[in-house]
Amino acid sequence: MQKAVKNKTPSGARFLAGVAAGALLSITAAAHAQPAASGASGTVARGRVTAMPVAPAVPAAPVPPMPQSASIPHGASAPERGLPAMPVPMPAQPAPGASAASAAEEASAASAASAASAASAASEAQAPEVPLPPEPPEPNVAQRTGMPPAGAYAMRQIFAKEVDRRLDVPAADQQAYGRLLQRSLDEDGHGDLADEFVVMVDRSANVQAVFVYFRAKPGDAWSMIGAAPVSTGRPGSYDHFVTPAGVFQHVPGNMDFRAEGTLNEFNIRGYGARDMRIYDFGWADGERGWGKGGKSPMRFQMHATDPEKLEPLLGMRHSKGCVRIPSTLNAFFDHHGILDAQYEARAAEGESMWVLKATRKTTPWAGHYLVVVDTGRKARPAWSPGPGKAVRQHIPAGADMVD
Repeated sequence: MQKAVKNKTPSGARFLAGVAAGALLSITAAAHAQPAASGASGTVARGRVTAMPVAPAVPAAPVPPMPQSASIPHGASAPERGLPAMPVPMPAQPAPGASAASAAEEASAASAASAASAASAASEAQAPEVPLPPEPPEPNVAQRTGMPPAGAYAMRQIFAKEVDRRLDVPAADQQAYGRLLQRSLDEDGHGDLADEFVVMVDRSANVQAVFVYFRAKPGDAWSMIGAAPVSTGRPGSYDHFVTPAGVFQHVPGNMDFRAEGTLNEFNIRGYGARDMRIYDFGWADGERGWGKGGKSPMRFQMHATDPEKLEPLLGMRHSKGCVRIPSTLNAFFDHHGILDAQYEARAAEGESMWVLKATRKTTPWAGHYLVVVDTGRKARPAWSPGPGKAVRQHIPAGADMVD
């Protein structure tokens, strides 16, 4: 008879069994921990890890590039800015109670529209800055000292000498525009403005002109110093706004900057020749010139343009919403500080106004405001001719895609 013996396991076998059990526990723990560690979701069934599909991460909206032709000196402190005439995306929200199928259709349409405008996506902003509140206007030298206005009226001769693209506006129209300027200032709460220069633009498609006005005292009639052709916003294309109308204060909070004079992808100097000044009026509500219209925030500026390719087109709507002016008018505004009352006040307080040139000769009657109106004229006045047929036939490619 065979003896019954106790079933014993050798110590080496017990060691191997322990290692195997530990490995199994580690694998099971790792399977449960994997979803939390990797960001994926999954289930564990009968010892198997079943991965669940994960929605792809939504790519971040592209950050708009700085304008290629803008210049800020090294060491200067200037705020980041959006591109001029830059729309802010305003995604549509589904109506309350909309069905899932309707929402899916809207999402599909939005995706298609996004793909169609991918080439223009870089010009869109993620969100606008908060518009600056109006600043209390600082008095200019003439307003502080009671200087006689003869020098201000003498600016007519300087304008005629320094600005090479001028408009000869008849006296009757000068007076009519002066009355329109006064109405605009009245509506904006500046009806008593006097003893400073004011710049006004008529954005009407049949006018496209800029005027400089002055009066010595409230209640006086406004007197025209000079006028020149401009180009304002041309609706009809994506990212093109109708130039906003209203009264715009020129303040250092929306710091101006200067053009580098570099060529863009269309071989065009969008801001004009090097050192031209870009007058920045900050964010404004602009009427969209594409799609279903409506309004969006846009960056509103006044600046020169390519002297060879685009200056001959002044006198017709052609910008993305900003006001294009002749280069010599830009230099006139800059050198004489026609709109620099607030900038000069900050400089006098010791602030660094780097955009102001050391060689400037700021007028004692420096102003604060740009006024944009729309006369809606049905016919083109003889004193404001548009570009000729020969010029229109040679518009360069991409000319309407610059600022």
